[in-house]
Amino acid sequence: METLMTTKAARRQPPAEGQTDRAAKGQVVQSLTRALTLMTILGRSERAMSLSELAEEADLSPSTAHRLLTTLQQERYVRFDQATRGWSIGVQAYMTGTNFVKTRNLLELARPRLRRLMEESCELVNLAVEDNGEALFLARIGGPRVVNPPAPMGDRAHLHCTAVGKVMLSGMPEGQVQTIVTQRGMRQFTRTTLSSLPALHADLSLTRSRGYAIDQEERVAGVCCVAAPIFDENARIIGALSVSGSNRRIADTRVVALGEMARRTAAAVTMELGGRLPV
Repeated sequence: METLMTTKAARRQPPAEGQTDRAAKGQVVQSLTRALTLMTILGRSERAMSLSELAEEADLSPSTAHRLLTTLQQERYVRFDQATRGWSIGVQAYMTGTNFVKTRNLLELARPRLRRLMEESCELVNLAVEDNGEALFLARIGGPRVVNPPAPMGDRAHLHCTAVGKVMLSGMPEGQVQTIVTQRGMRQFTRTTLSSLPALHADLSLTRSRGYAIDQEERVAGVCCVAAPIFDENARIIGALSVSGSNRRIADTRVVALGEMARRTAAAVTMELGGRLPV
């Protein structure tokens, strides 16, 4: 009898904290997967779809599908037409897709210019965009002097210690720069890495005035880099290209020349994208 009561009591015990967390995470991931499935269905549909049609195609109950759709509707990823009682893809999904297309077009249009810059400078040339407070490298093209192979596309780096990163920070309001620094920190990679917000702001001011940023061995000892901004149609910075190489080859006397090369190339990419240089 005592064993039976103990077993029943054990069954009534709430799950351990770790088990609860794992279950909650699993539920969140499942909900996200289901929501993305609904968006995928709507994205490929040529007409608005009813709740029952969506639920059936997504293999969900109507109540679950409706709950997910209303959440997506609040964030404008889907929209609901009261007149037809139909669901369709929303403006936010379009805007997200447009940003991807811009990134893809940036890479395609910039690649020939990057190769020419590599040939002109005989150094490693990079193309990067800002993504979630980091520099995301879309392309790296090595010159004849590059001994080590370039890092793979998709490599990421902090913004405060890279020339491409400082270029993109230079186009942000001070509040956004503060937020990124708070979230990502200012890790000291080398003895020359900028380690304070005032020092970073001073560097960004210089970047804006001369039109390009300089990384003086701030991420990797022995490696220097100069980068210039690429602008969209509203004169906002959407990316950066850079030239990097050994500090023995990129001495102070050569930094200005490479900076002008990068700035000129970035301006040409901006024009080909339909962008506008700031006044």
